[in-house]
Amino acid sequence: MIERRAYLDALWRWKDKQVIKVITGIRRCGKSTLMALYQQELVERGVAREQILSVNLEDYANYALRDPHKLHAHVLAQAEKVQGKLYVFLDEIQNVQDFPPMIDSLFLRPNLDLTITGSNAYMLSGELATYLSGRYVAIEMLPLSFAEYIRFTGDEHDLARKYRAYLETSSFPYVTELAGDPKAIEEYLSGIYHTVVLKDVVGRMKTADPMILESILRFVYSSVGSPISTKKIADTLTSQGRKQDVRTVERYLDAFLGSYIVYQAKRYDIRGKQHLKTLEKYYAVDMGLRFFLLGRAHADAGHLLENVVYLELLRRGYQVFIGKLDEYEVDFVAVHQQGILYVQVAATVRDETTLQRELRPLQKISDNYPKIILTLDEDPDMDYEGIRRLNALDWLLHP
Repeated sequence: MIERRAYLDALWRWKDKQVIKVITGIRRCGKSTLMALYQQELVERGVAREQILSVNLEDYANYALRDPHKLHAHVLAQAEKVQGKLYVFLDEIQNVQDFPPMIDSLFLRPNLDLTITGSNAYMLSGELATYLSGRYVAIEMLPLSFAEYIRFTGDEHDLARKYRAYLETSSFPYVTELAGDPKAIEEYLSGIYHTVVLKDVVGRMKTADPMILESILRFVYSSVGSPISTKKIADTLTSQGRKQDVRTVERYLDAFLGSYIVYQAKRYDIRGKQHLKTLEKYYAVDMGLRFFLLGRAHADAGHLLENVVYLELLRRGYQVFIGKLDEYEVDFVAVHQQGILYVQVAATVRDETTLQRELRPLQKISDNYPKIILTLDEDPDMDYEGIRRLNALDWLLHP
């Protein structure tokens, strides 16, 4: 099992606190493994095994427990058998019918420490959020970062080659065990894709057309790093003989966001300090899935790097926006409790014209928050009057 230390530390920070730990993320990103590792560490640090109750609600053996009344009774029955806390882990809670009231009821028991996982965002935007407002913490998981990938596949030598492998083979944890076998990786990614689309998207929308869904996802994945509108997607589908209205496209996009197969970055007016409602950018949760759907024909190095940097900023706890400053665009305005980080991303800036194009938006920003340009150029770091140019792979490896 691959240890995801940052996520484990997050669970430890909230151990025995009167909050529900909600682990979310796309299927196969490592949520179940994270809970297993945490349970193992609990035992190693003195928690008795009988104080741990783990229920995988994807497992057909636990099908009866998808009834909220039966699951509620099962947890309380186990709690009566132990002294002290019962640490309860409910995996893929969205499989339980009308689960929010049941979770709310369990939360009221002071002798229970609750951790739940789910593979869609709706569990945090609907009834659960209403029932548990202020009483849960969300731990949002992503597939492996580049640093994690390097840690589990070797050392830091030949980073350029390993970065290409990271993009093309996938960042899903189990792929590291497939020894680079292209056929096995393709079949594994196919399984993830079809499970997410058919189970999490079609299953929720009921009337969704899988072929239209794939067409929209292909469009989004091929447009990584470029502003797109739902009207543009609808017009493209119509030109291909698959007429769809804007509202339907919006519903499909929302379903992709809810299943974590796609992430959205909204635009932010840096001068006016306000969010803008149009021309968002979308990013793929995993480059391997993108290659699985599109092949290598749409592999623009700068846009792929932008996708990787976007996800890394999320991992580091930032809220990430696309910056607008008059006629200029800043790739990322990354907002944290400690302040703001402005980020430009480019495959290379060795050409002076390209360098000046990347510098210009950052030079227009009048505040004193850090500003960086990330590239794949293997050159010494540079400073342009406070704007730092860094090698992106070094930045990914060493926060």
